[in-house]
Amino acid sequence: MAKSKILIADDNPTNVELLEVYLTDFDCQIAIAVDGRDTLDKVAEFQPDLILLDVMMPKISGFEVCKRLKGDPATKDIMILMVTALNEPGDIERGVLSGCDDFLSKPINKVELLMRVKKLLEHRHITDELERLRRYIDSMEDSAGPPGKAEQPPPPGRPSGPGAKAKEEPRGPKRRK
Repeated sequence: MAKSKILIADDNPTNVELLEVYLTDFDCQIAIAVDGRDTLDKVAEFQPDLILLDVMMPKISGFEVCKRLKGDPATKDIMILMVTALNEPGDIERGVLSGCDDFLSKPINKVELLMRVKKLLEHRHITDELERLRRYIDSMEDSAGPPGKAEQPPPPGRPSGPGAKAKEEPRGPKRRK
């Protein structure tokens, strides 16, 4: 399996550094975005599996970034973990309404972060595999032709398959030896 890609979107360098250190246990590629606009640009070029998204960022808020990504068919399946100092019930509700997949309040607990990252990446990879299998099944159905038009098996005693030849039956009366 290819390395997972994680985008850390936070305007605070200390937070970014802490998240990078915590993620050293994962075999993953990491990219950094420093504001909402930069996050959208990095998503387009880096194509992450997971975004650790701060809510309070310059230019475009994390809520708005999340809403845009989840509203776009090309990026809707990217897992988004909102990591923020906001922890009021209204903030969590707003995060859920914007489409985030999980919510983590600061200060960050390393074990909690790692477990959530692990589960979200597993979910992403399972979803990707299901989509791949769905496309494969669709292509197999397309190549089989319309339903009901499948080749009927030959009657018993008749050969089947390409290049099959019928067994030669002797003609005329049978001779006794």
